[in-house]
Amino acid sequence: MEIKIKSLLKEAEELCAFHGLRAVKEFQGKDGSRIDLVILREDEKVLAIEFENSYKWIKQRILYNAVKAKRAGFNRLMIVYPFNNDPLSRSWVEEYAKEELRVELILVKPDGFLSALKESLKSKTSRIINKNCPNTKLPSQERH
Repeated sequence: MEIKIKSLLKEAEELCAFHGLRAVKEFQGKDGSRIDLVILREDEKVLAIEFENSYKWIKQRILYNAVKAKRAGFNRLMIVYPFNNDPLSRSWVEEYAKEELRVELILVKPDGFLSALKESLKSKTSRIINKNCPNTKLPSQERH
């Protein structure tokens, strides 16, 4: 299963522009690491987004992505992941990201990405509540 990243990036850029935000592809942090897409509101760092197209070493990549987001000044990280399994099940990664790094992880499928992004941009709180998109689940919601 492959994510159509170019089309999702274009749609995300258009959505952000509509909301008065700026979407930056291949954002480079001060340490030289790159984040696939970030959403900025003037100087505020709203959301970091990473597209993961493989399930190999996914827990390690999610942890690395959370560290990159934190070091770049983001406290929310959306991971677009096309597979049905929960990559964070039976893992300490989500708790570590939340408790130690203070980075909220949001896991979405590609077909739920734009809906989740819309909700995130409208959201006044740090959590995304997206009941209208069944293909978008937070890892914490899947394990309850």
